[in-house]
Amino acid sequence: MDGFSDLAFFSLLVKQGSLAATAQQLGVTPPAVSKRLAAIERRLGVRLLQRTTRRISLTPEGETYLVDGARVLDELQALERKVAGSRALPQGLLRVCATLGFGRHHVAPALSAFARSFPQVEVQLQLTDRPVNLVEQGFDLQLRFGELPDARLTARLLARNQRVLCAAPAYLLRAGTPAAPRDLAQHACLFIRENDETFGSWHLRQGGRTETVKVRGPLASNDGECVLGWALDSHGILMRSIWEAAPMLRAGRLVRVLPDWNLPPADIYAVFPTRSHLSAKTRALVDHLVASFESHRRSDDGGW
Repeated sequence: MDGFSDLAFFSLLVKQGSLAATAQQLGVTPPAVSKRLAAIERRLGVRLLQRTTRRISLTPEGETYLVDGARVLDELQALERKVAGSRALPQGLLRVCATLGFGRHHVAPALSAFARSFPQVEVQLQLTDRPVNLVEQGFDLQLRFGELPDARLTARLLARNQRVLCAAPAYLLRAGTPAAPRDLAQHACLFIRENDETFGSWHLRQGGRTETVKVRGPLASNDGECVLGWALDSHGILMRSIWEAAPMLRAGRLVRVLPDWNLPPADIYAVFPTRSHLSAKTRALVDHLVASFESHRRSDDGGW
């Protein structure tokens, strides 16, 4: 086997996530896949994957082989297209991940339109609110909120997205409206519990002033729609992304709290592993998403 075909095989193995799935994709047996992987590792003199009966994970050497190998394969494909004088057409499997709520309400419809325009691309969308490692888990693209966690990733801004504090009018009528950040400590606050590090601390900014308030409340969940429902039921004050809260704010079902104070932004990005050449299918989807969310980049709150 030559090095280029080994790179393509290894990339497929990581994307499929198991020896059995790779064997099914290639039309061979799992032992044949295992034997070929062992031959590649023997030739390179390093272990590329840690593997159990249920899952595989990249070693540091395997991650380098995957990321740099993808660049080499992309460059080879670009060279062949140039020599052949043909224009690459988006085709093949594209694995995308996004958060649960935003994925259901905004990403899935955008992918529906993409599928009509690019019928040769097979898109697999995985919705999760768990942390995702694009390289190790074999995703081509992630829709995520906030800053990039890894310098090896590249991002395109899709939409502006403020976070806001809000509550149901009935709650504010009963408990009063906070006049300053410190007043939040006396209120029932509702939490989306994503990690212990930031749980219960809200950071607010007004001009050059920054205040951190430790808040408490009766209800918390890792699911944003649950917490939003509790706010609508008048249980307390909620911090939520404007893309989800905006319809309720317009309808008067929720009211902004401390509107003169800003919260850390949660702008929405399309994120993909850094490469000198993106595949045609990934580039086509990124361009499609950027165009789909164009109206949401024109103002700080995204026009939601």
